[in-house]
Amino acid sequence: MTEKLTHPIVKAAIDALQAGDSEAWKELFDPNAVLLDDGHPRDLERFSDEAVGHEKFSSIDTVRDGGLKIEGEFQSDVWGRFRTYFYFTISDEGKIAKLEIGQA
Repeated sequence: MTEKLTHPIVKAAIDALQAGDSEAWKELFDPNAVLLDDGHPRDLERFSDEAVGHEKFSSIDTVRDGGLKIEGEFQSDVWGRFRTYFYFTISDEGKIAKLEIGQA
């Protein structure tokens, strides 16, 4: 399903999320990365520990803005199934500087 993803860092992040590979996921983020969940700041380390391996996309329907914005159906062990978006900001160093997530 990630063949639709055109940005290599976004693809690597979603591949790691889909595989439940927490270490690969965390390595892609800048140490000072920001996570916003429905516009509210959230602890990225805690989110990573809770979500990776328990949440993933069941479909990716939209890819925009050079591959930095994706939307699709999402499956969570805790919250069930819903439409969501992930919007990535990549630093000049090639790390994820900001990830905005939320219900689409």
